[in-house]
Amino acid sequence: MAVKQISVFVENKPGKLAEFVDLLRGHGIDMRALSLAEAADFGVLRTIVSDPDKAQRVLAEAGFISAVTPVLAVAVSDEPGALYHILEILKNAGINLEYSYAFTTRKNQGAYMVFRVADDCLQKTAELLEENGIGMIAQEEIYSL
Repeated sequence: MAVKQISVFVENKPGKLAEFVDLLRGHGIDMRALSLAEAADFGVLRTIVSDPDKAQRVLAEAGFISAVTPVLAVAVSDEPGALYHILEILKNAGINLEYSYAFTTRKNQGAYMVFRVADDCLQKTAELLEENGIGMIAQEEIYSL
């Protein structure tokens, strides 16, 4: 149930994000989600794209430093306490959430949160969420959003 996220180091300079986005655009790769965390000289860009394998090749050829990381794309209903319910399930199971960011879909199917947990508990987390009726989106489904 894991989704491939691409993490990329991007120089913290004017136009560098535009360069990255233009590279993907030029190769017909669509971004589904994006998170950018800044640092002094570089930012860490995390993205979920329509074709992660192609994106990884294109980025490497263009000289970007990147890595593929497995994450979970978790459905969050639009009601008070929905995210808390999910986080409470993780807390009670002793699962640490390393980072998270959100995205919505074009087809108005709701909102999703990207959850990054340690690799050794990724499967356990997916199973736990499914057991508790929490929906997730699979890699193949990302392409059709």
